[in-house]
Formats: sequence, structure tokens, C-alpha cells
Amino acid sequence: MNLKPEILSSTSDSCYHCGGDLTPDSFYQAELSGALRFFCCAGCMAIAQTIHGQGLESFYARRIPLGSKPEDPTGLGGHVPDHLLAYDDPVLLDRFTRTTSHQNELETTLRLEKIRCAACVWLNEQHLRRLRGVKDVQINYVTQRATILFNPDIVKLSGLLHAVEQIGYGAWPFEPSESADQSKKERRQLLMRLGVAMLGMMQVMMYAWPTYTGAEDLLSEHALLLGWTSWALTVPVVFYSAGPMFIAAWHSIRLFPKTKMLGMDVPVTLAVGLAFVAGTINLVTNMGQSYFDSITMFVAFLLGARYVELLARQDAQGGAEALAKQLPATCQRLENYPESNAAKSVPVVRCVVGDILRISPGEIIPVDGILLSGESSLDESLLSGESRPIAKKIGDLLYAGSHNMASPIVMRVEAVGQRTRIAGIASLLDKALQAKPEVVGLAEKWAGYFVVFLMTVSLFTALTWFYLDASRAWEVAVAVLVASCPCALSLATPAAMAAAQGAVTKLGLLVVRGHVMETLAKATDLVLDKTGTLTTGKPQLQQILQVRSDYTPEGALAIALAMELGQKHPLAFAIQQAAENQQVAPAILSDECVSELGKGLRAGALRLGSRAWVGLDASTLTRDLEKYQQSSLVYLSDEKGLIALFALLDTPRDGAQELIDAAKKRGMKVHLVSGDDPQTVAWWAGYFGIDDYVGGALPEDKLRFSEKLQAEGQTVWAVGDGVNDAPFLAKANISVAVGSGAPLAQAGADAVLTAESLKPLTQALALADKTRIIMQQNLAWAFVYNVVAIPIAMMGWVNPWIAGIGMSLSSLAVTLNAWRLRKPVN
Repeated sequence: MNLKPEILSSTSDSCYHCGGDLTPDSFYQAELSGALRFFCCAGCMAIAQTIHGQGLESFYARRIPLGSKPEDPTGLGGHVPDHLLAYDDPVLLDRFTRTTSHQNELETTLRLEKIRCAACVWLNEQHLRRLRGVKDVQINYVTQRATILFNPDIVKLSGLLHAVEQIGYGAWPFEPSESADQSKKERRQLLMRLGVAMLGMMQVMMYAWPTYTGAEDLLSEHALLLGWTSWALTVPVVFYSAGPMFIAAWHSIRLFPKTKMLGMDVPVTLAVGLAFVAGTINLVTNMGQSYFDSITMFVAFLLGARYVELLARQDAQGGAEALAKQLPATCQRLENYPESNAAKSVPVVRCVVGDILRISPGEIIPVDGILLSGESSLDESLLSGESRPIAKKIGDLLYAGSHNMASPIVMRVEAVGQRTRIAGIASLLDKALQAKPEVVGLAEKWAGYFVVFLMTVSLFTALTWFYLDASRAWEVAVAVLVASCPCALSLATPAAMAAAQGAVTKLGLLVVRGHVMETLAKATDLVLDKTGTLTTGKPQLQQILQVRSDYTPEGALAIALAMELGQKHPLAFAIQQAAENQQVAPAILSDECVSELGKGLRAGALRLGSRAWVGLDASTLTRDLEKYQQSSLVYLSDEKGLIALFALLDTPRDGAQELIDAAKKRGMKVHLVSGDDPQTVAWWAGYFGIDDYVGGALPEDKLRFSEKLQAEGQTVWAVGDGVNDAPFLAKANISVAVGSGAPLAQAGADAVLTAESLKPLTQALALADKTRIIMQQNLAWAFVYNVVAIPIAMMGWVNPWIAGIGMSLSSLAVTLNAWRLRKPVN
């Protein structure tokens, strides 16, 4: 049935079923569910009638809007700007992302801007988690960085950046080498806004002085001139200095229906905005106070407190930047290698995978790569804590941050940006700060609720004073908004925790998980490994004992060397070093050597390891072993029995005794659990004054030991370094891996000791107690201040500018108190 064109234009322009365009000369209509529907063809009309006839008309309510395209699979719902699409380029994607253990999953670290409080963190986390393809999001207020796991096949890096921009924040991929410049830029911008506010405050206070002194000879025209001059000076303070606060507050209000939380900028900007509007109206009508002095003073003091907070925050996140400062800004790139050795100096940030670089002696490796030409020794202490230079030959891996000490080398770039090992360490620092301890999470949660409570109290106060004294209702309500301090409550625990973690990082303890400082203060039992932990882990072969008659000492050493080739345990290094010193070549083994985790090595009938592993009892050993009780004993046997015994002498690690004494002093029980020979462990336990010790412990024994203590309600602090320490490090309530130890042990630990001495652990123990005290002080101060200040403001006993000073000083006090943790603990 055809309708006239004028009827068509007044009803519908698209088909009810398919959304296609309708033309005036050809379309159909039918009444469905009491409404007249229009169709482009008889087929669409028949299908619609069938759907409605079967009672399935809800299909039309659930489908995508008519005529629209299918939903964006990422859930972004908007066009990604061109300037962000560049981040999807494979070269930049390699720079700004890291691969994970899962297929089709990348990890990136973004630096966020305009983060003001816990509500901002919550909003960004929830918004990003709703994107399809995003697996996990962790954001920390202190570092203002977000670590995101995502599927690049579903959501692009540009889409993540655009998603953050959609809700009013800024984001850019974090790279340690660029972070210092960005931090400097952030400080400069805030300092400029603070400067404008301070100048405005001083000038406006000067013009307001006649009002304060009650000058009777001030002419009305002069008073009007001073008033308008104050207004002109207040404008840049409100719109420039406080501008970012207004933007953040607007986004917080706009998104309140979703977040159910308001940022701390909302009450602040509401007070500033109301005061400015009311002051302007009073100035125009020449009635009432202008409040421009209160506005400028409040903004200046608030920005001053935020500037100090920014300095403290950047200092706390300085671990990654400290690593980044070790990297050079430029490097020598060989443009036509190997045909030519001509080099060109280029910025490191422009290096891409596959580039060929030349590293001269004394220079720092700028990126990760593979050695192509030359041999040298590299100092990797920045990354591993290993103080000895590492010999590098062609084909070996080179890591950014390593120091080339010997001769010039040529390398091929294999990883840049966030994929380098040094960036991975920086990422561990970020994850430590992102993992919120229980006390931090609770404080941030209640800080968000507090803002909503504050707005309610302010509205109630305004209504109450409107009936009591309408002329003061507005002034008292603004004072309530200004006097309260959600900033102090929100900063109380994160600032202290970040400052403490920044301090221990500088001491040589790399915190990997955020609960370390909180849990360390609660630890009741300290469980220690021996070799590589209480001792240096760099033993030397003292003597080869009980060599069987059909072998020579050199022959036994040759077999042990062949079995230890490729092993990374300190005892293996000692045997390898002894063979090198004696110029002993490895024996040729008929069977492949297999390593048994935490037990020893096996090659056919040959076994190398502890006495229990080789299957010997004490009766097979001579009595002259008593003088080697302090040594680590390694046994070599075959099907005939013992071949030889290697006595390797270790030395105590610097700071070990101080750590044990400090733990005992604060009431902790100290345990020594080691896989070494029981007699050796007993000797070292006596040396360190440890009453509870276990020798010959297998990995599962160490794990059960830790589990037993936890079952008794104890909080276990474990310290170890070997591969066999990984299970019990992962099980402990808090664990520390010695940085020169096995990577697997470090992977399961909550913190990594990068220093050679154990002294940082003693300092961290003292700092944990100090951190707990300061967090309690901050929370108590924030609570007491608000409990006292809000009622006083509600009673109308303070005016807005005095309330503003109190609020700023409260926030400043919390930050400076947390900043005390930066000082080294002896």
C-alpha cells in the first residue's frame, strides 16, 4: 500500500524491520502491537508480523539502533583520534608493551594525568575494565601509572589511551627514559599556577587591607576601584590556577551516576566557584563582602600543599627514574654494518629492533640486545646486584643499564622501551605501589565516601542557617566545604607507604608487591636459608677429600665439572672456578646430566650433591671431616659408592648477624632451614646464635616448615636465594630473595635484595615499624582534624579564608609527616 509523500514524512523515514530508507512511492505499512509500522518491502513486513505473532516483539527492543553499525567490539563507542592511532604501529607497540606468559596478551604501563584522589583511580580502573579485550587494570594514585593487561586482537593501545581521554583524563605510554622529563614538566606547570595564585593573593590582600583596618577616610570611589582591581586579579587565579580543579570536578560530577563517588576537587571548586560568583554579584550591587581575598589565599595555600605533595610523590616513585638516569640519551648506530663501520649519533628513543649499535669502553648499554662482534666484560650490578664483571662473548645477551668495562663491542638491538629488562624492573616497582595493602585500600575507599558525606553536610548547614540567619547561610556553607580535608584522609596511607617503599629501594631492597612494609611490621618468625643468604654464596673449593683409590683428585674434579656445566648455583660456580684455576678439563660423560630440583645432579650411575642424595650413611665417612663442619660438603658417587667429597668454604654475608640480632630484639623467632649437610647447618646455626635449625631440607621440607608455622598462626618472613627456595618464598606471608640468586626464587618473592649486604633488611624492618606509626599518625590527624573543623565551621565560628588555611595546612602536615620516611634508618 502506498501513502502520499506528506504522510510519509510525518510518520517514519526508515523501515521498522531492517532500518532501510523508505521512498515516497514504494513502502508498506501494518499495525503491530497497537502502533502503525512502516516497511520497505513485503518481505520485511511479513517477517515483522511473524515475530510479533509469536510474541517475540522484544527482539526490536534489544537489537542495535535502526540504521546504525554494529557495536564497536572494544566498547569505546567513539572514533579514535588520528594522533593516537600512531601508537598501533608495530614499532611503537614493541616499545610501549611487554609480552606475558599468555598467548595473545600484552602488558603496558600508562602514565595518567589529572588524577586527584581515590575516586579518580576507581573511575579509571572501572572504565578500562569494561573494555572488551582488557584482562586486568591496576592503578596507583602515588605514581599515577596504570598497568594494563589486554588482548591486542580485540582492543588496541590507541583505544586504551582514547578510553582514558573520554572520561576527562590524560594518558600516554610510560617509558623510564622519558619519565624524568615529564615529571619536570608537571612540576613546572604546577609551579606556574602556584606562582600566579601567590602573586594574586599578595596583591588582593594588599588591596583588602583598608577593609580589615576599617579605614574611615576611604572614599567610596576608591573602595570601588580597589574592589574591581581585586576582581581582575582574582580572575586568573580562578580560571588559570584553579582551572584543572574545575575540569576534574566537572568530570567527577558528570560521572557520579556511574561511580557513586565524588572526587576531592568537587567541594574545593564548588567553594571557590560559589565564592567568586557571590563576590562578583556583591561587587556589582555594592552589597556585602567580595571574598576575593579568601579565594586567592585558599587557592594559593591549596596549590602550595599540592606542590609539596607532588614533590613527595615523585620522590617516592624515583626507583624507576633512578634506573632510567643510568641510561644514555644518545648512542652510536652503525648505518651500513657490516660493509661499513661508520657510526651516526642518534637518540636512544629512536632505536628500533634490528638496529646495530657500537658500544665503546666505559659506556652504558642503552637497550637490550645480542653481542655481534668483540668480547668484553660488563658490570651488571645495577640489574642483578652481582658486583663481579660478567664476561660476554658473541651471541650473549646484553642488557640496558650494563656498563661496558673492557673493549669496544657491536650489538644488535633486540628490545627497546618497555620490553627491556631495566623497564621490567621499573614495572616491578610500579606493581609494588599498585598492589594496595588492606589499610591503604580502606583509607581510599572511605575518602571517596567522605566527599559525598561532606556535600550532604554542607547542604544541610546551608538550609539550617537559611532559617537561622539567611545572610550568613552561604558564607557558613562555603566554610564547611573549605574547612574539611578529604585530601588528608586520601593521602594519609598512600603517601606513607610510597615514601617507605621509595626509601627501601634506595637502600637496595626492590619491593615487588605492595604489602611488604605492612606485613613486615607484623612478622613473628624469620626463616632463613644459608648458602647465598646468611653466607655470601660464593664459596671456594677448600679441599677434595676421601678420593677413591681408582680416581685422582683431578679426575674426580673433572667429573664434577662436567656435571656442573651450565648450573647457576653458587657451589657449581665454586667447582667451575676451581677447575679453571687447576686447568682441569671436563670429563666426557656417557649419560646426559639431569638436575633434580633441590637435591642434586644425576648422570647415569653418577650422582653429585648432598649425602642423602648420593645414598651414603655416616659410617662410610672418616672422622677427619669434623674440622670441615663449617664447610659445604658436596658428594660424588657412582654404583660402587663414594668417589670423592668436595669441601667448599663459605663466608658469612655482611649484615647477617645484625639482621638476626634485630629480629630477636623485636621478639621474632629466627629459624635456619637449609638443604646443606646437617652438620654444616648446625655449625653455622651455632655461629649465628640460631637455636632452631634444620639441615638437609628438600624444597618440600622448606614448604612444609613454612606451612606449619602459618598453621600455628604465625606470620612468616622468609629470606632465600636458590631455586629450591622458590616454593617456600612464594608460600611465606612476606618473602625476600637475594638479588644474585636464582631468577625463579626472585619470581616468587615479594621483594628482591639487590645489595650485597643484608643490612637493608635490618633497615627495612625498622622502617616498617616507623611506617606503621606514621600511617597511624596520619589517619588520626586526618580524622581528628575533620571531627573538630567541620563542627566549628558549621557553627559559623570561622570564615572561608581561615578555613582554607586550615585545610591546606592539614593536607601539608600529612604529606610532610610521610616525607619523614625518606630519611635513612640506621
